[in-house]
Amino acid sequence: MSIYGLVKMSSLECKNVSMTFLNPQTKTTVDALSDINFSLKKGELLAVLGPSGCGKTTLLNMIAGFLEPTKGNIFLGDEKITGPGLERGMVFQQGALFEWLSVEKNVDFGLRMRKNVSVEGNAALVEKWLDIVGLKGFGKTPTYQLSGGMQQRVALARCLINDPEVILMDEPLGALDALTREKMQSLILDLWKRTGKTVMIITHSVEEALLLGERLFVMAPRPGRIHKEYRLPFAEAGLSKSLREIKKETEFSEVREEILSMIWDMEEEIMGLV
Repeated sequence: MSIYGLVKMSSLECKNVSMTFLNPQTKTTVDALSDINFSLKKGELLAVLGPSGCGKTTLLNMIAGFLEPTKGNIFLGDEKITGPGLERGMVFQQGALFEWLSVEKNVDFGLRMRKNVSVEGNAALVEKWLDIVGLKGFGKTPTYQLSGGMQQRVALARCLINDPEVILMDEPLGALDALTREKMQSLILDLWKRTGKTVMIITHSVEEALLLGERLFVMAPRPGRIHKEYRLPFAEAGLSKSLREIKKETEFSEVREEILSMIWDMEEEIMGLV
């Protein structure tokens, strides 16, 4: 059962989604995404991977409601996504924290923006989430004093405290060192299972995509589209096994090399080498 209790969550669906950008200087257009179709069930964990310029972040920003598709529609349950909403929480690469505020003031920022909220209730929720993400006792600490990994834990707590249906993560671990990144990968898997949330994560790392995606999309270069989908056992296995041990497994190595070769070929095609 989710730590939120019995929570009803909706499926996320992209229907024939395309995105074209207009360059105002040259008056030319760029097709960033073309005909994206997929459905993500509640509680699923999706990783999206692909070469630079394949539209990964553009897709995430459309689901977040920051961008409107040129064609097609995106739905959360029966509701069409037309802009940002509390039911979709975002975690950015750099955390996007208010570094001059304390940890607890960052975590409860969204709650404080609502009307008729209980200060006492907020404080209890903050303590709960700081404990869950491993920051118990750091509530009064100025955020700028924290390490990169700890700041990303704050960003996760700030997202989850608002109880979104879907968690959208844009390269959330890209700026971390290897050891901290592995610890945060384990934390994300633990939070995914404990909360029962639907999670979509964008990453440039093939290994990370394999570890954090029970479903994995490899995107083709511009116009971005889903080139291949994988359904993988490694995220579920990572809940009970060391991620380092999983990376040593034969199946993991085989899929990693297959995807690396796939992306290598795409990159060479982009550069005109083939």
